[in-house]
Amino acid sequence: MRRAIAIAEQSLESSDVPVGALVINPVGEIVGEGMNLRERDNDPTAHAEIVAMRAAAITANSWRLDNHILVVTLEPCAMCAGAITQARIKTLVFGAWDAKAGAVGSIWDIPRDPRSPYQVEVFAGILTDDCGELLRGFFKGKR
Repeated sequence: MRRAIAIAEQSLESSDVPVGALVINPVGEIVGEGMNLRERDNDPTAHAEIVAMRAAAITANSWRLDNHILVVTLEPCAMCAGAITQARIKTLVFGAWDAKAGAVGSIWDIPRDPRSPYQVEVFAGILTDDCGELLRGFFKGKR
């Protein structure tokens, strides 16, 4: 999670919300990293999780990220939670909860929905204060 926080901190230089993500392969190597790039790239799908999974899929030479771990500083939204499930990520680890758009327990729980064809193991609230402080500081500067 500390590496994901460092990635998020890099995005503070832009106008994107500071969220960082990384994907770890089954042997423990980081194979993809990402930060929010929506503002920079004018891409509504360029959330940190999607950017990291795209990089991991290129590294793995496969869209299937079976047995991979995704670590992200903020609870994924519905789009990202769906993509995590579709990529067959084995484990999701996230920091801060997102009471407005969270789809891994706050509003919805897409990765653990029993109707989903793929279940994701979830570890939530890891370094939640550190992850949340990054976001609070960002939005305080915007208001």
